[in-house]
Amino acid sequence: MESAVINQRCDVRSDLSWPVSIWLPEANRFFNGKSVNVSKGGAFISVPMTTPVRAGHEIEVNFPRTMSLAKQKGQYARIKHAKILRVERKQMLQAGTIGIAVQFEQ
Repeated sequence: MESAVINQRCDVRSDLSWPVSIWLPEANRFFNGKSVNVSKGGAFISVPMTTPVRAGHEIEVNFPRTMSLAKQKGQYARIKHAKILRVERKQMLQAGTIGIAVQFEQ
């Protein structure tokens, strides 16, 4: 039986498959993944199923920039502080990944 998730999004999400890394302080390390969709207020990110995350963890999401954009912006990445709202394990067996829904801190 699947549980219903109430949609509390305030911003429109855009599909965006982009490599990201997340810093998880509890593990004291980075984990690589990719964004699935992104909005001004949050994102859904796919990470390896071995990533030790849970709802409530506070993380940093690193969105690397292309070289040309990095030169234009003066930074090689956009780093956003976020809180994990939920962890989805639907793709764990098929793809070896889990999904995390994060809300960016304003």
